[in-house]
Amino acid sequence: MADLILLNGPPGIGKSTLARMFVDRHPGTLNLDIDQVRCLIGGWQDDFRATGEIVRPVAVSMAAAHLAAGRDVIMPQFLDSDEEIAGFRAAAEDTGSGFHEIVIMDTKQRAVERFANRGAGQDVPWHEQIKAIVNLGGGPQLLESMYDGLVSGLRKRPSAILIHSTHGAIEETYASLITALAPARSPTGAFRHR
Repeated sequence: MADLILLNGPPGIGKSTLARMFVDRHPGTLNLDIDQVRCLIGGWQDDFRATGEIVRPVAVSMAAAHLAAGRDVIMPQFLDSDEEIAGFRAAAEDTGSGFHEIVIMDTKQRAVERFANRGAGQDVPWHEQIKAIVNLGGGPQLLESMYDGLVSGLRKRPSAILIHSTHGAIEETYASLITALAPARSPTGAFRHR
């Protein structure tokens, strides 16, 4: 039995870093970073949002294929749409897999500040695209609205597990992630029985 782990949370909170750590420590797990997949679609630099509409069903199919093979998927992605989350949950359930939504959070103010520092010193092609979209949409006000929307949506998803993330404390946050997933772990500590 495999599991799909949705690492949700505000933009820039550290979801992608945690996902990379997780797959490094859990061989065979797919790091389904939707922004990386988006970069495989021609024209993504010209219309970042439009390629998002293209990439979501592709990501669902990728998750389903990997889960059907009995392998885990971790997906670092800000999702505040119940419909989109339900699509990934259905992909897990249709393959007989588990679904876990782990939400990485900091205070609203710190989350906005962390986004401003996102990607510093990294060569990640889509970070500048996302920053430009946020700036056009209102900058910090847009980020605050996204944060509030996520918090509001969580009231309808009581199974989601919240983890507090302190900037710079990545190993501590990772340990909290593993603790949150503990009910899905085997007595030997391996992630799920294979």
